[in-house]
Amino acid sequence: MNTAARIFWILSLFFLIVAIAYGIITGMHSPMGVEPVGFPAILMLAGLGAMIGGVLTLNSRRYKDRPEDRLDAEVHDEAGVQGSFSPYSWAPLWASLGAAMIFLGVAAGWWILALGVIPTVVGVVGWVMEFSVGKYRH
Repeated sequence: MNTAARIFWILSLFFLIVAIAYGIITGMHSPMGVEPVGFPAILMLAGLGAMIGGVLTLNSRRYKDRPEDRLDAEVHDEAGVQGSFSPYSWAPLWASLGAAMIFLGVAAGWWILALGVIPTVVGVVGWVMEFSVGKYRH
């Protein structure tokens, strides 16, 4: 995980440098100042890279010597359970339908976006809590 963390920290630094250069260039050459969409979007890319890099850095401190960081690792070193998945969950369907409504609402009408928030919240909360209640409780 240490290698992946480094990659995301480098990406974050790269996007920060690009955002600063983009802001300076558009600020000098645009009659209305810094471009209002691209500059914040590139800054957010830098933030996303930093968030992922931060999580991977924290995990690399917690879990030392991961197979993907060793040059002598074999495929079977990472064998075993990779996650726990609910076999008959309806929550991803509701979350994805709500997300589709939200994206449609941005293009077609804000009232669709407001209606899409409800199934999205229900789906995400259900997905997060499905192993805390009911048949599959641990």
